[in-house]
Amino acid sequence: MEIEFIKMQGLGNDFILLDNRKGDIRHPYPDLSKKLCSRHFGIGADGMILILKSVAQDIKFRIYNSDGSQAQMCGNGMRCFAKILYENKILPQKKMRVDTKAGTVIPEVITDEAGRVSSVRVDMGEPVLFCRDIPFKSPNEIAVEEFLTVGDKECGIIPVSMGNPHAVMFVDDLERVDVKKIGRSIETHERFPEKTNVEFVEVVNDKELKMKVWERGAGMTLACGTGACAALVAANLTGRTSKSAVVHLDGGDLDIQWNKETNHVFKTGPATKVFEGRIRI
Repeated sequence: MEIEFIKMQGLGNDFILLDNRKGDIRHPYPDLSKKLCSRHFGIGADGMILILKSVAQDIKFRIYNSDGSQAQMCGNGMRCFAKILYENKILPQKKMRVDTKAGTVIPEVITDEAGRVSSVRVDMGEPVLFCRDIPFKSPNEIAVEEFLTVGDKECGIIPVSMGNPHAVMFVDDLERVDVKKIGRSIETHERFPEKTNVEFVEVVNDKELKMKVWERGAGMTLACGTGACAALVAANLTGRTSKSAVVHLDGGDLDIQWNKETNHVFKTGPATKVFEGRIRI
């Protein structure tokens, strides 16, 4: 069969969006994601996002990584998702309630004078800090700069969940970090029973962070929205930044704010359609 797809990217973190509200695509999603996301034999992407019907919310969001594993949520993917929902008139409202594996997420599209989506602000919900809920194996309820043994090194990390697990590591010089080697080791570390995303963060000042990311199930990517949120939470918890900051990633910048009154984290950034087409599967 042939299926229609839309290729999107948010700060270089790229996705294949499929509209399966009618249930016509019956191919197993993990296999389909691996096939379509292959950069040599498929369309090429970090992940595959499905637009599905929801009973409880306005729409349902499901995402599979390029290795076929399912993720709970994806911040960059959510911005791409919201842009397509609005611009393709799948949903008429600018603020929408989205059913994800991590719970309800509320993106809001921001439009220009021509009515085109210029950016998307996403209410990412509350950060999860309790180790048992991330999950992260620790004798402590909340782990702040706890050390992991990685090879012959001790790496200080702060575990945070933004609907998916993250290990945030602060470094002095981002350019001198072996993201691939350390990232892969921490992703599969035994203390993260569901594996984890890994953020390497350099503090520029109390309003700016630089970050590189190793994503669970995808490897090195140009950006990670939930990771940027986790980085801001970890930086604020340890007194490194204020409650809002610009996070500079390889693919571009994200504005992150932690509203302490509601305990919700908000993320604002761009989303771009790359191309659309049909592919035989």
